Amino acid sequence: MFFKSKKSLGQNFLIDRNILELIVDTVKITNKEILEIGPGSGNLTSFILKKNPKKVYTIEKDDELALLLQDKFNNEITIINEDVLKVSEEKISNEKLTVFGNLPYNISTEILSKWIVNIDKDFWFESLVLMFQKEVADRIIAESNTSKYGRLSILSNWKLNIKKIVDIKPQSFSPRPKVDSTLLLFTPRENFFELKEAKNLEMITRVFFSQRRKMLKKPFNQIFKDSKSVSKKFNIDLNLRPQNLEPEMYFKLVKEYESLRN
Repeated sequence: MFFKSKKSLGQNFLIDRNILELIVDTVKITNKEILEIGPGSGNLTSFILKKNPKKVYTIEKDDELALLLQDKFNNEITIINEDVLKVSEEKISNEKLTVFGNLPYNISTEILSKWIVNIDKDFWFESLVLMFQKEVADRIIAESNTSKYGRLSILSNWKLNIKKIVDIKPQSFSPRPKVDSTLLLFTPRENFFELKEAKNLEMITRVFFSQRRKMLKKPFNQIFKDSKSVSKKFNIDLNLRPQNLEPEMYFKLVKEYESLRN
């Protein structure tokens, strides 16, 4: 069955066997329950199945591809023919899932943000092996005091440990994207800052990074009534820039903001 990729769904199918092998070797998956996001034509799915997982679930939005996968794998996989942004992943299985995903570039940060924000104390996954556009991956793993560091770096580091696995060239895909890709491994942080509401972290980082070249004085005054006492409490120099603060300091500031509002 011939299938033409759809640009609107950000479809670039991975065809490089060496990269496909590298992806499934990133974590141990024998006898584990697997969730694959956007399996496309099933190239990675085939490599996953060779590792003898306990069960494989796939989320595929495209109706044609869902039929193709059904035809190709029959009862070897469970296909969820839905939009990943509307799926409650924690309800898929009672076991913790190992997730693989060549994420559609146009919604990759939205998918990751959705997962992070909705995680409670119990993680529904054991690990996430995800591919992003390299420029997005660089922002996810960026450290403070660098130009790529920002809201996405802080949000990603809130509940997850992140490790870069490999950069992947456009020729590993069909059709070839115009940019390089990067494979990242995410695992749950055992202890993370418990905040009342994730939207407070999103709001505060938005205020800080909307003017990333400006000094901290301005966003502090916007967020805190008594900005001087808050900056003094955390020993923060208000002449610094938003990129100079570590992720942990942002979590502390959100916690302070929440406690002051009570």
